[in-house]
Amino acid sequence: MVYDIIFSDNARDDFYILSPSIKQRIKDKLHSVQENPLHYFERLKGRNDYKLRVGDYRVIANINLTLKRIEVTTLGHRKNIYNLLP
Repeated sequence: MVYDIIFSDNARDDFYILSPSIKQRIKDKLHSVQENPLHYFERLKGRNDYKLRVGDYRVIANINLTLKRIEVTTLGHRKNIYNLLP
């Protein structure tokens, strides 16, 4: 079963400011993990959300197993992405 990918408003804004090459890498990676996201995403310590590594960038998402949905909540460079998390 393929999981749907949904971007929050914040994640969509973060995505559009990235360079075209980084955007394409993130899109390709997200499409490649749609069938088995838990194999590629890693749970963040002390949190309920997950991270996906795409080179020097990280995609932070909630994975809903019941609805088969990956909700991207934020994304950005690894050096400052964790400071943006609530």
